[in-house]
Amino acid sequence: MTNEKTRKNMDDNFCYRTDFKYTHDNPYHDKLEVFDSFVLRDEEAESNVGQWREKHFKNNKPIEVEIGTGYGEFMMEYCQKFHDINFIGLDHRFKRSFSVARKLDKLEHKNFRYLRARGERLEFMFADSEVQSVFYFFPDPWPKTRHHKKRLFQKPFLNACHKVLKPGGTLFVKTDHDGYYEWMLEHLKDDSRFEVLLQTRDLRNEYPEHFLSIFTTKFEKIFLSQGTLIKAIVLKNIKG
Repeated sequence: MTNEKTRKNMDDNFCYRTDFKYTHDNPYHDKLEVFDSFVLRDEEAESNVGQWREKHFKNNKPIEVEIGTGYGEFMMEYCQKFHDINFIGLDHRFKRSFSVARKLDKLEHKNFRYLRARGERLEFMFADSEVQSVFYFFPDPWPKTRHHKKRLFQKPFLNACHKVLKPGGTLFVKTDHDGYYEWMLEHLKDDSRFEVLLQTRDLRNEYPEHFLSIFTTKFEKIFLSQGTLIKAIVLKNIKG
């Protein structure tokens, strides 16, 4: 008989459910505690819905969120360049999160929080219209057909973005992967909740002066050195 834990692990949409619980025994989870002045782990992030400005930032500046911070290049450069925003970066990898936290701890401007959390939990971490921008750069493309269900960019994620983004809020996406880019376009085809502001298969040559061309992540530098074209999508949230 399949036990409850196994059944939940078999449920591809479990991360989007209200009864989701983080489970792990990774030593970097405890190591992250040393940075608890700006790092929130697992369910800690979900105790601040609608209260991020009041409880953490103590201001009314707009909130911007990066899903999958990777090695933190964009988050660190962006936060230090733009001081008039509240930036929240998140990633679910343990060792990488610890590495990013060590670098964040040394920054001059502290207009950020870092979450060791999953992108699927976006709507459980933020209230309706609480976020101004969402950044989703170079996610794992899960190229094998049997793994496509693991791709974040699909209906539940778009539902969450539509919910947490304010009217007119923006979702910025970059990817190196042709297949994932086409997948995204297919999922957006009949979604009238978002206006496509930009859609390109060659960001650097078609829009060299665009905001998305100015900031370059570690992964992006590798892709560019290999001659890979950078695909990008910018969506404006439409709420009635």
